[in-house]
Amino acid sequence: MKIENFIGNRKLWRVLLCAIIFNFQFSIFNSANAQIAGLNTLTLLDLSPTARTSGLGFDYLTLYDADATLVLDNPSLLRAAMAGNASLTFATLFDGGSMGSLAYVHNFNHIGPLAFSFRFNNYGRFRAYDEQDMPQGEFSAADYAIAISWAMPIDSHFAIGATLKPILSHYESYHAAALSIDLAGSYFSTNRRLAATLMARNIGAQITTFDEVVETLPFELSAEVSYKLSNAPFRIFFAATELQRWNLRYEDPNRPTSTTDPFTGEVTSEGWFSGFADNLLRHTQLGVELSIGKALFARLGYSYRQTMEMRGVDAFNLSGFSFGIGIHTRRFDFAYARRNYHLSQAPNFFTLSYRF
Repeated sequence: MKIENFIGNRKLWRVLLCAIIFNFQFSIFNSANAQIAGLNTLTLLDLSPTARTSGLGFDYLTLYDADATLVLDNPSLLRAAMAGNASLTFATLFDGGSMGSLAYVHNFNHIGPLAFSFRFNNYGRFRAYDEQDMPQGEFSAADYAIAISWAMPIDSHFAIGATLKPILSHYESYHAAALSIDLAGSYFSTNRRLAATLMARNIGAQITTFDEVVETLPFELSAEVSYKLSNAPFRIFFAATELQRWNLRYEDPNRPTSTTDPFTGEVTSEGWFSGFADNLLRHTQLGVELSIGKALFARLGYSYRQTMEMRGVDAFNLSGFSFGIGIHTRRFDFAYARRNYHLSQAPNFFTLSYRF
């Protein structure tokens, strides 16, 4: 089917729109009871699978680029120029864990380019004990996901895309499966320096569950914009995350929002503006990519929410900061990133891309 006929098919567009609305409403219902960090299953869906994205500290990126690794997070960036690109990512996690991804883009004659990817999170090996605290050997835990991404340009400025992700979890002798969909729409300015994306991630539900306990997927509605300065080698990224809910705060026992004087009983509470500003900043992420010539890149990102959730009691730390480098050649791309999730360790990401 030709693109012109596809765009002009009003019946097909109505079907697609109904499917998007249904999936969005279902995901809101499915996630309404558990939106606090740690209460969702399949955290594999919340971790970026590429070094470039992780170096900027984002969950996905938006820009007009032929880098096929961008499609793993943002399907609306997929285009024919990425055909023949393959990428491999590996990251070291905490205490022996690891994660990685493998992706390839192929252009088909009738339906255009499709991106195929495989992701895994290996959480390492653990010691097993029975009810009497007797050792029972070791067991492993891991998540796996296979994804197919598709995109369609609406015109020279707009594109939409979707990713279908079947996921399998294997923890010791327990198994669970889920089906997830990402929906994205992107805008690109005429000079391609400005790009923006609206994304609904992880729409779906579990198909089979652990021990008949139904858990929610980490649904998120977010928006992102990037801008390449015309006379400077910088591209600036800004993201607004978790738009489906406002309150991202929690009561930290080390830093209570209100205190009571033990002698007078007077209660001192946090000011309204301080609480509002803190919550607002938890929804934002910032990143900058510096191009040094045409072959070398440096990246830096910051998440205020990550800093607030993982900061120490007294000491300053780099939680929430991320950085990375990238090398671009005619055939190969290499990227490295370090993302500081908390005080203990920071995962190191390595991505190698090749253009056939």
